[in-house]
Amino acid sequence: MTDSRPRGRVRTTHADRPEGAALGAAVTRILVVVPVRNEQRLLPACLAALARAAGRVDVPVRVQLVLDACTDDSALVPTANVEVMAVDERNVGAARALGFAHAGATCSAETWFATTDADSEVDELWLRSQLEYAHTGSDVVAGIVGVRSWADHAAETRRRYEQQYRTAGAHRHVHGANLGFRADAYWRVGGFRHLRTGEDVDLVTRMVASGAPVGWAEDVLVTTSARRVGRAPQGFAAHLRRIESTYRAESRSA
Repeated sequence: MTDSRPRGRVRTTHADRPEGAALGAAVTRILVVVPVRNEQRLLPACLAALARAAGRVDVPVRVQLVLDACTDDSALVPTANVEVMAVDERNVGAARALGFAHAGATCSAETWFATTDADSEVDELWLRSQLEYAHTGSDVVAGIVGVRSWADHAAETRRRYEQQYRTAGAHRHVHGANLGFRADAYWRVGGFRHLRTGEDVDLVTRMVASGAPVGWAEDVLVTTSARRVGRAPQGFAAHLRRIESTYRAESRSA
């Protein structure tokens, strides 16, 4: 297994935190929502990674899985420490929204919400790092993702992806696989919309517009799969296919 996180990442400053903003209120609990659609093969590693991350914070962590129209044995994977609900939406935005509504409807500023994907593995310090950002004033933390293995893709796809992903200064990437936010900031904008693709960017855009300080965090890390066919119609798998199609078209026209 290879880890192709972007290299040379350093802790990001809170570029979008208003000058003189107060430090964040203490977080007393964490809720993690994970949408699941036929992920029996990758879900065990996802949950194991979340358990390791939960063990590195000093507050209770609740993991809420949302099984969305699963037809495999994903429901048999969760352990006793994971809560499960089933929906039939076939929509990742709806699954995330329903998970937070089910488990976090009464939560306010003292609760930190986080979300990742079932084909992803969070870093051991994933939650701890988010709480550090929250303490210094961020209401939203947007982390970065790396690819677990490029075995299904050509070397040129990997090269172009990593070249495009690198940025000078604070990144501006938004990934549903690596997001965290205060509960009150989330509910203030109405939460995730029921979008089949782009629900993550839509949410963060509305939170930024509402004045929520964002930590664009290059030290909050998640690795994800690079499968060729994903669950969201225009998600990460589709992005990699577009990169491949572009350079293959360039090769044919050269």
